[in-house]
Amino acid sequence: MDSVLVNIYELDFDELKNEIIKLGEPAFRAKQVWKWIYQGVAGFDDMTDLPKSFRNMLKDIFYIGGAKIVNKLVSARDGTRKYLLALKDGNVVESVLMKYHYGNSICLSTQVGCRMGCSFCASSMPGFERNLSTGEMVAQVIAVQSDAAERISHIVLMGIGEPFDNYDNVVRFLKRMNSPDTLNISYRRMTVSTCGLVPGILKFSEEGFPVNLSVSLHAPNDEIRKTIMPVARKYSIDNILSACNIYTQKTGRRVTFEYTLMKGINDLDVHAEELGKRLAGLLCHVNLIPVNTVEGTGYEKSDRERVESFKKVIEKYGIPVTVRRELGSDIAASCGQLRKRSVEIDRMVDKR
Repeated sequence: MDSVLVNIYELDFDELKNEIIKLGEPAFRAKQVWKWIYQGVAGFDDMTDLPKSFRNMLKDIFYIGGAKIVNKLVSARDGTRKYLLALKDGNVVESVLMKYHYGNSICLSTQVGCRMGCSFCASSMPGFERNLSTGEMVAQVIAVQSDAAERISHIVLMGIGEPFDNYDNVVRFLKRMNSPDTLNISYRRMTVSTCGLVPGILKFSEEGFPVNLSVSLHAPNDEIRKTIMPVARKYSIDNILSACNIYTQKTGRRVTFEYTLMKGINDLDVHAEELGKRLAGLLCHVNLIPVNTVEGTGYEKSDRERVESFKKVIEKYGIPVTVRRELGSDIAASCGQLRKRSVEIDRMVDKR
């Protein structure tokens, strides 16, 4: 029965090889199967250099996938593609493919929902369901790459979920994507985003990966941060900056601080001064993000002049600052919005 089949993306190469040997097949078959699955084949019958009898054996044990595209929105403005993907258990997650001059970047989900509860983010609104498995993260990449018919060169774990709340599966996924026998994506082209889980940052600094770390800061002090991010009640900004300093020392990589600007909340020059003073001297970069309009949050975007003024104040402290390009703004491409709509529709149907 289908319910007992194993997603082949869950297996590391050595695990796959052991399973194939158990079937009485030679070990070299594992390399053939591995090559096919990371080329994005839809089924075992597409593995044309394998004997039919062996393909049938594989079909009795495994399935390929775990994330099926059920909705796709393509931006008419910049070509950004937003995907809603259904998992085997009926839950849905989002992935976004963004096109840049340096390559194609995919923004992935690491959880079904998020338990961090940031008040401005759509990801937490429908509630938290569960962690994604390594195979389900792999499946997102393969599904999107196959649909776009273009190679993905960069991975950003900044979709639905908190990556360090699903630590082991995330680390296993990063290793898999870095392997020369899968997608061979450099660690330097991967970014992990966290809302500031200090133990996760410290543990990740010991992994030895030169992965880019992005921290959702969104406030210059703990008082403001506590009003918009529940995690701030557990980890102070000083705790976070200390962990980030250790991360830069261990990896040699600068940290990006994401700062969502919300009109009248955290976007004044006095906030920028406070932020600049706190970050001065740290190997970092600040990415300013005008808040996305999400129904039910009540937050408003800062106007362009306010954003530019905020940026200039921080730059006085010698800190590189960028303002995020609003890719896919015509298709609600910020994380969580498409899933939020899907879950709301499902709940409305259930109530009928």
